[in-house]
Amino acid sequence: MTPRSLRRLAAAATATAATAALLAGCATSGGTGSDGGPVTLEFVSWDPNMETIVDTWNEANPDIQVELTKPSESADELVTKFITQAQAGANPDIVKVEYQSLPALIANGVVVDLNEYDSDLAGKFDDASLAQVQFEGALYGVPQDFAPLVFFYRQDVFDSLGLSAPTTWDEYAAAARTIHAANPAQYLGTFSAGDPGWFAGLAQQAGANWWSASDDTWTVAINDAASKKVADYWQGLIGEGVIKSDPFWSTQWSAEMNDGTLVGWVSAAWAPAQFPNIAPDTAGLWTAAALPAWSAGDDATGIWGGSAMAVTTDSKHPAEATKFLDWLNTSDEALALQISTINVYPAATSGRSLPELDAPPAFMSNQPDYYAFIGEVAPTAKSFDIWGPNATVTFGAYRDDFGTALQNGTSLSDALDAIQATSVEDLEKLGFTVAQ
Repeated sequence: MTPRSLRRLAAAATATAATAALLAGCATSGGTGSDGGPVTLEFVSWDPNMETIVDTWNEANPDIQVELTKPSESADELVTKFITQAQAGANPDIVKVEYQSLPALIANGVVVDLNEYDSDLAGKFDDASLAQVQFEGALYGVPQDFAPLVFFYRQDVFDSLGLSAPTTWDEYAAAARTIHAANPAQYLGTFSAGDPGWFAGLAQQAGANWWSASDDTWTVAINDAASKKVADYWQGLIGEGVIKSDPFWSTQWSAEMNDGTLVGWVSAAWAPAQFPNIAPDTAGLWTAAALPAWSAGDDATGIWGGSAMAVTTDSKHPAEATKFLDWLNTSDEALALQISTINVYPAATSGRSLPELDAPPAFMSNQPDYYAFIGEVAPTAKSFDIWGPNATVTFGAYRDDFGTALQNGTSLSDALDAIQATSVEDLEKLGFTVAQ
């Protein structure tokens, strides 16, 4: 549960923003702009092909038009930008944000409680999805997708070596050794110091809970035993030389995914949307399997990424913005388009039975039951009790400290201690009480 201190910060910031809006003569309209014309909503999203979906809305809703902007900034940079712009009342109406960053926007009064504009919206999502956006009953975002961690592997390489998909992390390590011994130029995967959300998902699977709160006090446990177990495991494989340590999304990593140097990727349900840009020559060669377990028979997984869409306190038309987000993330029409053009696995429960999920993503044509498989995995996904209001600071420290550790060959476990210290210090600077 979010502490009251988070809500108090949000309430104070929201009240300030609302007062400024009233002084500026801003008021929510009921479907027309201040000049009597159609309402225009500014929407920031980085999704590929989102313009096609927005065009579908605009054609059917002449009184509420949506203008889409695709940002050049990274997701973390956008969060900082939205917080800064809120101080000047300059944010767009609707913003896309990754789940872990939403508490930072709440604490800074950037986003509104959507329950005020649609009291039925929360009922369209399951508890796991709502946990990412709902705090003490307030709904600060509309979940777009759900992204459980799974394991993608090159079926052709595994078949040639007589290997099956690993069901435990011990089996994963054994497969990594077998693959590298058979071909020293091949590796089962890489440990990325550039993707804190990825490591967070692995820690979640192992039982970590980085942030929790009771009343006004936060507990921070980024260097807990579960997280250190994950760090030590990967450090061991890196030390053996059977796993690489190149960051995801780099030019070298993409080239190695495409040329067969890398034959496995611990990723999330959204990966098929990225594969065509990462490894275009390998379409139809990858198979998705459940994430290896720490104990045989344990089907738990974690979450990497996933996003919500939120309405900002700067919006002059929050009711219309909420109406658009309801359509975009819960209607059969919009979700079918998101599945077919963006390859999302919907957060909305109704979207998980759409016929568009009967066919696999184009890149995964060899696995016709891909979405059915994701549907089986999704209910087993663990997350943290709550993402901390300074998760972006934690993520920055992860990149710095894990990157330095990999470069210097020092302890990833010790790096977690440094990330913990940075996160606690920053949280206290923000005015939160942290349990010692």
